[in-house]
Amino acid sequence: MNKVISDPVFGFIQIPRGLLLDIVKHPLMQRLARIKQLGLTSMVYPGAQHTRFQHSLGAFHLMSEAVRSLQQKGIFIFDSEAEAVQAAILMHDIGHGPFSHVLENTLISGISHEEISLMMMEEINREMNGALTLAISIFRNNYPKRFLHQLISSQLDMDRLDYLRRDSFFTGVTEGNIGSARIIKMLNVVDDQLCVDAKGIYSIENYLTSRRLMYWQVYLHRTTVACEKVLVNVLLRAKHLALSGCDVFATPQLKYFLEHDVDSKWFHEHPEAFENYKLLDDNDIWSSIKVWAHHSDKILALLARNLLERKPFFVEISEEPIGEEQIDELLNRLAAHFGVTKEDAHYLMSLNTMQKDMYSISDDHISIRYNDGTLRDIAEASEILNVQLLSKKIRKYYLCSQRM
Repeated sequence: MNKVISDPVFGFIQIPRGLLLDIVKHPLMQRLARIKQLGLTSMVYPGAQHTRFQHSLGAFHLMSEAVRSLQQKGIFIFDSEAEAVQAAILMHDIGHGPFSHVLENTLISGISHEEISLMMMEEINREMNGALTLAISIFRNNYPKRFLHQLISSQLDMDRLDYLRRDSFFTGVTEGNIGSARIIKMLNVVDDQLCVDAKGIYSIENYLTSRRLMYWQVYLHRTTVACEKVLVNVLLRAKHLALSGCDVFATPQLKYFLEHDVDSKWFHEHPEAFENYKLLDDNDIWSSIKVWAHHSDKILALLARNLLERKPFFVEISEEPIGEEQIDELLNRLAAHFGVTKEDAHYLMSLNTMQKDMYSISDDHISIRYNDGTLRDIAEASEILNVQLLSKKIRKYYLCSQRM
């Protein structure tokens, strides 16, 4: 008997008992139920409360559909390979920290969530006596059948197909609602490379357009970015105070990362860093922020209250780089208004460059397969997608600052 889970996006998701259900039940997977998929996006779209656990189950469901569809087209996939690629997609996000990518450049540096995901997979593999060895090989792209890795990580992987559908559903931004079922039915393999049958070209055009809209309308929404910069700065301020010997409340696992400068070398040399990371979720951050709102340090308290009361930084977006003079003037005004030093005023602002391409021709491209067996890149095959527009690099400069 399979385990059946009801999902608001795809309906009933069936998880076979055995290895796959054991992964779902594992504490490191269950931790993802305490981490929101979209971080602080719910400050803009209140419905965006879904978790990384839900996303992992959705990506697993799409992977099951993709494997079945490819097998029906005569692509030979062993049962062991099917189970392994399903296990790999289930765990692809297992190393994510709280609030998506916020932790990667604040509390820890030089180590990505992908690296930590692999560390967690290796640990679970040891617990399961090597049952995940094939899944890890596919995840690392070390397995001879390269198309299996492409189903996990490429321009058209099951990760992207799920998060676009799911994020669109929960935010209510209908432009992101891609035809994932048709895309999966149109998938094929030629020369060990994933491709799309020509009948699916319109679905791919819609997918690429939807992805671009979702990035600028949801993922890089000015208010979402402004809220995330408040969160980054409050964590940096708390870390600065903790390293200076100031008493800063935090849950034990968060406190570890506030009181130590954790980079890749530290993370690998100190086993307790990994153990503390495995216990971190969104609740650690929120619990601490509620206490910081009453801290004696005015900057920490101000930034914490910003988050609790939904008061994001003010945002100016520019098409051109923002000059040093403008930044210096802003720092002077912030320092004078809030009665802090110019150095400390840096915590009350953030300067960021946002860039997202709709489709990178030089990257892992999407190939369209015609009936005669020939392959053409979507940028050449499409009648409505402009190659120059597709590959145009859109860069925006965000200057975020505390409201005065």
